[in-house]
Amino acid sequence: MVKLTVRNILQILFVEISLLLLILTAISAFSPNIVKSIPGYPGDLPFYLETGYVGVGKDEEVKLFYYFIKSERDPERDPLMLWLTGGPGCSAFSGLVIEIGPLIFNNSACDWHSKSPTFQLNPSSWTKVASIIFLDSPVGTGFSYATNPEGYYSDDITSSRHIYQFLTKWLADHAGFHNHPLYIAGDSYCGRIVPVVVQEIFQGNKVGFQPFMNLQGYILGNPLTWKEDEMKSHSQLNYAHRVSLLSDELYESTITSCNGAYQDVDMDNINCTLNLQAISYNLDPLFDAHVLKPKCISDKTWCQESIYGLLYNWANDIQVQAALHIQEGTKRYWIRCNKTLAYEYNVESTVGYHQNLTQEFIHVLIYRYTTRFANDRYNLTFATVKGAGHTAPEYKRAECFNMLMKWLESRPL
Repeated sequence: MVKLTVRNILQILFVEISLLLLILTAISAFSPNIVKSIPGYPGDLPFYLETGYVGVGKDEEVKLFYYFIKSERDPERDPLMLWLTGGPGCSAFSGLVIEIGPLIFNNSACDWHSKSPTFQLNPSSWTKVASIIFLDSPVGTGFSYATNPEGYYSDDITSSRHIYQFLTKWLADHAGFHNHPLYIAGDSYCGRIVPVVVQEIFQGNKVGFQPFMNLQGYILGNPLTWKEDEMKSHSQLNYAHRVSLLSDELYESTITSCNGAYQDVDMDNINCTLNLQAISYNLDPLFDAHVLKPKCISDKTWCQESIYGLLYNWANDIQVQAALHIQEGTKRYWIRCNKTLAYEYNVESTVGYHQNLTQEFIHVLIYRYTTRFANDRYNLTFATVKGAGHTAPEYKRAECFNMLMKWLESRPL
């Protein structure tokens, strides 16, 4: 019989308390924070908003922050969607407030310098027909963070796997959504991420990883598909000509004189150099994300980017971060698009991923063109949102919402 001393008892109690703290810490990492009200919106929110962190990666050193909003129509039956904003490094909150979420900034007073911006409801929110997780990914985006410096190093493949791990853990903690139709969505740079995540999900399902994900499709808006190279300059040139931003004469002369090379041009090629200078003269005054919108030239004149200032003012407010339950000790200056990520672009092209997915039972929507392809398994729809910019729902909310509803219901667009 072992005789217990006071020292032994204290050691046992210390171990038990430490284990209890570890258990409580693990539980708290998955405990959702229900947000009933936020600064800038009067009264209680008329929809369910949840925020939280999910640990992923080695030893869960990466903590991905999310906003979750239940469908405002029928959360018990409507689809579940994961939304990823581009960049890489652009916060999901930007997609939530500027593109497809239930809140938009109130600009009726045109007070884009407001330090305390106010919200109004978005009648064309995608949460009218789906429950949506808005995820700050990759690490270093929005309010997502790492517990050590090494955790901030990421790349296309690693961030895609982190997203899959996030979904696995989130669904395990939200059992009521296991059987809901699942869609992965995103725009811009996420064209390099979403197809990889989708493939990860299919592979996980096939080998029996739990929980099984009822993946039904994916959605991409103006996606980046392959590594930026000379093709980008060529496609931009074609686009500018097609929408009459460049004359036939200048376009044809540039094609001939530059012979497909628009970067690092030989200075002895005078005709090509002069043509590219003329193109810059025509295109530089335009707002890159939407050629029909004015480019910001001063902080005294409204432009589309003025709205982005409201994002900074709101998200960096101490009361806002408290309302969102931002982890103590991680509060920092929120950035809409973090350009300082330690990030490697290691997916050269997602064409192969798209091709592999044609063998799966899946529906795909890419809004940029107007074509449809289908076989007995795979259904791909290309759609155009006329008059929209790069992030289409930012400029044409009602049209994009109607497009989504018709597509989810398998109706012609």
